[in-house]
Amino acid sequence: LAVSVPQVIKYESVIHEFDPYFNFRVTQFLSKNGIYEFWNWFDDRTWYPLGRVIGGTVYPGLTLTAGSIWWFVNALNIPLSVETVCVFTAPIFSAIASWATYLLTKEAKGTGAGLMAAAILAMVPSYISRSVAGSYDNEAVAIFALVFTFYLYVKTLNTGSLFYATLNALSYFYMVCSWGGYTFIINLIPMHVLLCIVTGRYSSRLYIAYAPLVILGTLLAALVPVVGFNAVLTSEHFASFLVFIILHVVAFVYYIKGLLTPRLFKMAMTLVITVGLAVCFAVVAILVALVASSPTKGWSGRSLSLLDPTYASKYIPIIASVSEHQPPTWPSYFMDINVLAFLVPAGIISCFLPLSDASSFMVLYLVTAVYFSGVMVRLMLVLAPAACILSGIALSSAFDVLTRSMKFQLSKLFDDGPAI
Repeated sequence: LAVSVPQVIKYESVIHEFDPYFNFRVTQFLSKNGIYEFWNWFDDRTWYPLGRVIGGTVYPGLTLTAGSIWWFVNALNIPLSVETVCVFTAPIFSAIASWATYLLTKEAKGTGAGLMAAAILAMVPSYISRSVAGSYDNEAVAIFALVFTFYLYVKTLNTGSLFYATLNALSYFYMVCSWGGYTFIINLIPMHVLLCIVTGRYSSRLYIAYAPLVILGTLLAALVPVVGFNAVLTSEHFASFLVFIILHVVAFVYYIKGLLTPRLFKMAMTLVITVGLAVCFAVVAILVALVASSPTKGWSGRSLSLLDPTYASKYIPIIASVSEHQPPTWPSYFMDINVLAFLVPAGIISCFLPLSDASSFMVLYLVTAVYFSGVMVRLMLVLAPAACILSGIALSSAFDVLTRSMKFQLSKLFDDGPAI
């Protein structure tokens, strides 16, 4: 907000670039004609002369958010134009994203780390580029939805509350509505669940944190027209279903272990493993058949370009031609996250002292974000919150050590000093 307000006052309220202007035009139509007309709108001026079915081809989260804000402020007799609301949507949500970053880091490493992470996110250049006034693109609200979904997942891990698990699924639904980067969430969280199972950290809290997200989140995601049945048919979502099955097998094993004697449990395990392997082979065979029937093996073009950086340049030149889809150079990291590149390794070490479910999730988030940002420069935006969180943890740990040292020296001075 501190960056955005002066430029609007000094110059004027302007929408930047092509995509934000298209989103502004869609929001204008929504505010003028209502949501039902918006879902059924065929715009003959976009992709002329072919036209475009807007309701079924855009992620509606940004448009519906700005339209709802405009309806709300006008209901309060505050005469703001649609353009003004659209211009300030990104700065407002950047402030809310800092709050969500504070909550997420607080759950992992305490209040001090949360305050440091929120302060750093407010200043990191990588996020400022997408949160200035007039940057009315999907990422304006999607980064908040991303961080808030992770917060609710970690909160559920720490509390085992079904209430937070339900909110987590709703936050994931908002992320699906806002940006195609929701596939990062539905793959990162299963990776963390699998990591917890493999390292022997399974608990009922882990089950509550994950199972409702897969069931309720997938059902809600299928309601978004641009996603639809892709929520269950594309390869981007198969990892979540596979881990969902593994989680239930592990939960069943722990349940049986509590009922049977060690000898009977060993016999039951033999039976469960035999049946489980047969079921797994059947499921894998079905998935392989479904994936093999697709020319792209069930993956979208952008997802394949993340897994294979050379795919877009070979088969989809229109994706490779976009500058923000190119791999970043090393100077880009220092320009976008600045000094955080040196603080992040210290934050990783702090997460292991001690290692918890929440801190292991932070490390996994950072590692995956670093990989994807190295493939596509646009995804530096996904790396920015992770770098801010780990840097906030590192600085907080350093300040804790410093204050403890100062307290020790002062106490030693007053205890051993000369009597007056």
